[in-house]
Amino acid sequence: MDPHTEATLVPPLAAVPLPRDPIGPDLPLPDHATSTSERGSFSLAVCTCGWRGPARRSRDLARKDATRHTAE
Repeated sequence: MDPHTEATLVPPLAAVPLPRDPIGPDLPLPDHATSTSERGSFSLAVCTCGWRGPARRSRDLARKDATRHTAE
């Protein structure tokens, strides 16, 4: 059996960028502005404070992680 040699490399989940400034460059960011990001078949929640949730296969669970983070 021949090895699969045409695989596409995907950056690690830790390389997910934080969300962009939703307000504007001149205004201060809120303490916690969360969004979801996708890497392949995984979705994860990220926050402007640097927090990242676990990778989930369910977008809904990633959104719930973000909601729980902002409630803390």
